Formats: sequence, structure tokens, C-alpha cells
Amino acid sequence: MREITLGATGITAPQNGFGALPVQRADMDTAVRILRRAYEGGMRYFDTARAYTDSEEKIGNAFGDMGIRDKIYIATKSGAKNPDDLKRDLETSLKLLKTDYIDVYQFHMAGQVYRPGDGTGMYEAMEDAKRQGMIRNISITAHKILVAKEAAESGLYATLQFPFSYLASPKDIELVRICKENNVGFIAMKGLAGGLINRSDAAMAYIYQYDNVMPIWGIQKERELEEWLAFMDREPEMTPEIAAYIEKEQKELAGNFCRGCGYCMPCPQGIEINSCARMSLMIRRAPSAGWLSEHWQKEMAKIETCLHCRKCTKKCPYELDTPTLLEKNLEDYKKVLAGEISVAYNN
Repeated sequence: MREITLGATGITAPQNGFGALPVQRADMDTAVRILRRAYEGGMRYFDTARAYTDSEEKIGNAFGDMGIRDKIYIATKSGAKNPDDLKRDLETSLKLLKTDYIDVYQFHMAGQVYRPGDGTGMYEAMEDAKRQGMIRNISITAHKILVAKEAAESGLYATLQFPFSYLASPKDIELVRICKENNVGFIAMKGLAGGLINRSDAAMAYIYQYDNVMPIWGIQKERELEEWLAFMDREPEMTPEIAAYIEKEQKELAGNFCRGCGYCMPCPQGIEINSCARMSLMIRRAPSAGWLSEHWQKEMAKIETCLHCRKCTKKCPYELDTPTLLEKNLEDYKKVLAGEISVAYNN
């Protein structure tokens, strides 16, 4: 597995990063074992966030006492909206991660590009933290392409984290180029498009075409980890078969689909939007029995109570027409239940 350097950060690591959002769903012992196995297998870039419940604590417990701090890179994030909360988040992260510095500290899902002198004090707070040695790189994550593009061109951020997979749009691909031209490291979140992509070799082969992109694969199970570690000794190859497969996937999935990020939540009617708005795809791309259970039938039925308040659309970083998407998924779901559409029921 080749190593890449993230812009001007000085961070050079294998192009195979660990996304630690899912380990919050594993128990502590399992999470620690997975994280240490990732390190032993060659992973060196670990991404988490203050918002990921106990993910930071698990990373701290995994690596804090191993004496390897200078051999790994830790990235975390704060969703704070004012300097005081940002400082508190950073202090909490340092304590839980059992470290005295963060390699990449990111504004989490930024709705704007913070700049010096913009009146918020947010960028200045980052600069203060960097002067004190608490962080080494000021960075940002975004879901909206215009915010991401502005950040990449601003000259203010060492790295940009943005969704990127083989379902990327031309604008997303252009963003990768902009980052490279501006010496900004590109961190690829949602490399599996929120679970819709289910072939690791295709996902990795696609991203491997870009030598300035660090994918952070969301991992919560040991078998998942082993799939990614296998690429350490077997570099991914864009074979004709994989290229044809990706082309077929792009025709089927690219466009206005729900990525399952959950930023639209909560719904005032209790609709689990981040699952229900992509149900049509999930029952075709994953074992269907679970999605057709009594539990999910009740959850999907809640769509009929939608108020069309459009709070979800205002919060969606992909600017989806969520109520319409929910209605289409419910209509399709009813046809599957009625036997009008066939799907595989394998588990």
C-alpha cells in the first residue's frame, strides 16, 4: 500500500485510514481490540469526533499507553459554534484521547468557512490552540459542495474532509483537483456511500486513482477491518471487471439518494428519515428479511404522518427534497410487501 502526504500537513501515511464513528457501537474491549489490530495491520490515520459518543475514549484506551503516539495520526472534530465551546471540546478530546496534541483538528460539518476577523472568533480560537501546541493542523469538514470549495480555495485549512466515493459527481471530482492544486489534504468520508456500496475492492480501487485522497473507512467489526487490511499487501487494481461494475453502479445509484448521515434528524413525527428515505435501495442491496420485518413496516408507516414541515430539507447537507423521497420509498416498499416487486430475502 502506497503512502500519501496530506497537503502541507507533513502527514505521510498509508492511503488506508480508519474512520472511528462506527466503533461507538462496539463494546469497549472489542473496540480496543479492533483499533490495535488496525495499527498492527499498518493503518496510521485515525479519524473521530467529539460528537461520536465514546469513540474518542476508545481510541485513547487503545493507544494511550502503547507508546506509539509519534507513529500514528489522530484527527478529531468539534461542532462548537462559539470559541468557548470549541476550547471545552478540545480539552475534552485531549483528555479522552490520552494525548497532549491533535494532529488534525476540524470544524465539524461546517455550515460556513470560518475566517480570521469574521466576527465569530472561531478561527482565532483554532490559531490559539495551534500556538499552544494543542493542535498541529487547522482543518474543516463539510457536506455542502460550495462550502467545501470555498474552504479548499481559502488558504486557511490544512485538510478538507468531504464525502467521496465512486458515486462522486463531477463537482466532487473537481473538488479533489482543487485541493491538490491548493496543497490541501483531502480526507474522504463516506467512501461506502453510507452503506450502499458493498464491494471493498471496487471502493478502494476507485479512490486509489487519486494520490491526494485519504479514505477513512467506517469500521466496527473485525471482519470488516480485515477486508481493508488485506489491501496493505495487495494494492487495489482497477480491473476491467471492476470498472464495468462501477459504471453499472453509477448508473443505478448516482444522483439524489439519501446517504444516511442523519443530519436531518430528529423528525417531529418520529420518522427515522436516515433509514426510511433510502429503504428502496437497502432492500435491494442488503439481506432483505430484516428490512421487511414488522418493526420496519411500522417505521415506514410513520411516513404517512409526515407534516411536510420541511425541517429535514433545511438541515439536509445534500439539499434533498426529503418528504418527496420518503413518499417514493414508502410507495415502493408497499409494492414489495404486496409481492408486486421481488427482492431477495436472504440473510
